[in-house]
Amino acid sequence: MLAGVMDKPSRMLHWIDQIQRLGIDYHFESEIDEQLEQIHKSYSQLVHEDFKVDDLHMVALIFRLLRQQGYNVSSEVLNKFKDSEGNFQESLITDARGLLSLYEACHLRCHGDSILDEALPFAIAHLESIDESKVSTSLAKQVKHALKQPLRRGLPRLEARRYIPLYQEEPSHDEVLLALAKLDFNLLQEQHQKELGKITRWWKDIDVPRKFPFARDRIVEMFFWTTGVYFEPEFAMGRDILTRVISLTSILDDIYDVYGTLEELTLLTEAIQKWDVDAVDGLPEYMQAYYKEFLRLYEYIENQLATKGRSYRLIYAKEVMKKLVRAYYQEAKWFHTNYIPTLEEYMPLQLITTGYGMLATTSLVGMGDVVTKHALEWSIGDCKIVKAAQTICRLMDDVSSHQFEQERGHVVSAVELLMKYHGVSEQEAGEELHKGVIDAWKDTNEEFLRPTAVPMPILTRMLNFSRVMDVLYSDGDNYTHSGTKLKDYVTLLFVNPLPM
Repeated sequence: MLAGVMDKPSRMLHWIDQIQRLGIDYHFESEIDEQLEQIHKSYSQLVHEDFKVDDLHMVALIFRLLRQQGYNVSSEVLNKFKDSEGNFQESLITDARGLLSLYEACHLRCHGDSILDEALPFAIAHLESIDESKVSTSLAKQVKHALKQPLRRGLPRLEARRYIPLYQEEPSHDEVLLALAKLDFNLLQEQHQKELGKITRWWKDIDVPRKFPFARDRIVEMFFWTTGVYFEPEFAMGRDILTRVISLTSILDDIYDVYGTLEELTLLTEAIQKWDVDAVDGLPEYMQAYYKEFLRLYEYIENQLATKGRSYRLIYAKEVMKKLVRAYYQEAKWFHTNYIPTLEEYMPLQLITTGYGMLATTSLVGMGDVVTKHALEWSIGDCKIVKAAQTICRLMDDVSSHQFEQERGHVVSAVELLMKYHGVSEQEAGEELHKGVIDAWKDTNEEFLRPTAVPMPILTRMLNFSRVMDVLYSDGDNYTHSGTKLKDYVTLLFVNPLPM
């Protein structure tokens, strides 16, 4: 079917877009790669000559698909949709599909893409006021959803789960594509269910409610987080390792945040830096229980890696964990001594305590041969995309959960520090942090432009960490209060199959 549209660029772009939205693009990576490479070669002819001046949908679509693929195509092509005054043409206001494509394209903007910075509010304003009676129901639903969750920031599995029923409503849908998308979704869901069963049995054996009653007991939510980072069948080992590490880190975070005394935390920090079973002596009982589980987990990881001849990766996993623990300890010292840091002291430490640096490296440990020693060194260095993920995580978390964190006794948040040191209101502080999030997304997009520092599958994991934050924190903290939207997401992905 793909071969049948090869000589028609607009049909091919439409196909690639559908395949990606339906969540089956991971089966056709080389074909998509090949086609987009061909399309990129004739990019300027297509956007300037072949696509009509009024075809905003196609121009925005080709721009987005090529940018996603790492091609540094210019956003200046959108100038053809402006009038002599430099404003976007009035005629675009009623073009719902075109505006939607423009809106999605804007989320691939980098620093300096001023035309996209300008286009985004234009697209949002007119999409919000679209006359639903003049567009198809399917398109109206797509617009409504996109305004809440742009494609670039959404989780591919969740987006596919939502898009498949919409695609089915479209009169022009393709039965073969639809059947493949549903089968693929259900088969993968079965695999995820089995993995979740295995993880849950491990978690039950730890007996969290009894041994660590103060901790958030969130194993299914953790697995959701991990499948957000990588859902594809070949990453089963990565998911297994990352879910276990995230889960034990969540307990560790609660020990440092809300439960341990400073004296106890000093002992635990020293024990983890030594990474030695003898260091368990002298720890209070609940910490001894934790430390034993902690060491046991990394032994398990070592055994898993050894079967693939990748034992060398464990060193990286341990180093990033030790670094995280040192940062947790520093944060706890601030809290227990009532020290209020400056913004300059706060941000570097708080980027580490998001845990995202540690998880970024740990996510690579269980992956295949695409991960090399160079990639692991890159992940622990000062790479822009990991820092961007940490920034998105920290700022979105601070904005959405700072009141809850204050109530349970916690180190100050960026919101309060901005209010204190810059004399701004809570709302202004939130707006300032939102700008930081936008800049971090631009950094993320820039890291995908070729030539890339590491292969695309590695960059995609880092992008996905940021996407999880966007999905869970764009309107409140849906992780801590997981009975909210997160429960629906878990049901959609892991409980209910798609009706065939």
